[in-house]
Amino acid sequence: MADGKIFTTGFSKMSERQLGLWDLKNFEEPIALQEMDTSNGVLLPFYDPDSSVVYLCGKGDSSIRYFEITDEAPYVHYLNTYSSKEPQRGMGFMPKRGLDVSKCEIARFFKLHERKCEPIVMTVPRKSDLFQDDLYPDTPGPEPALEADEWLSGKDAEPILISLRDGYVPVKNRELKVVKKNILDNKPPPGPRRSHSTCEPDRPALEEVLEEIRALKETVQAQEKRISDLENKLCQFTNGTD
Repeated sequence: MADGKIFTTGFSKMSERQLGLWDLKNFEEPIALQEMDTSNGVLLPFYDPDSSVVYLCGKGDSSIRYFEITDEAPYVHYLNTYSSKEPQRGMGFMPKRGLDVSKCEIARFFKLHERKCEPIVMTVPRKSDLFQDDLYPDTPGPEPALEADEWLSGKDAEPILISLRDGYVPVKNRELKVVKKNILDNKPPPGPRRSHSTCEPDRPALEEVLEEIRALKETVQAQEKRISDLENKLCQFTNGTD
């Protein structure tokens, strides 16, 4: 989360759905733990760091519950519940830059039904038509703060924030940087060359193998002679019976 805490959802030993808030410095027990209900649907959490609101969408449920996360006890505050008639098979969450700031839209979900996808819009009622700074602080934009090679090398950086005062304006297509590396540059150094003496086979073992080959050849020749004699006898027997 924005303040470094971890928000989790799961089940208790009594199969009750619950949510928890944990401090990274102490995992022995959560700083907040709330039991929800006894449904067996998995809770799908969606977090908005700009407003510190967590939306919980249970798979198979027909409702969306949302909570505010604060720095003061009890830390997790229940706000409200959105209810509908049909259960949800899945849920998607629109990034903040895709919302309509002129209508004070704070969240947009995409509810998956059996044969359709339904958008669910959540707004905050405001009488003023001016831009609401408290609802739309600078939010992470689509521009990456690091290139892939920089991240792989161990670098870290904060997200690049953008303002939604004039709505989201897509940036121009970024030039894709492709760095081709020669795999031969990372080949291991050549090892010591073997001397001629290390490649020579063991002479007693070689003599033994050659002796076995000669014995096998003699056996094959003897079997071929025996087969030929049997074929001749069979031919004579066949001619005699005719």
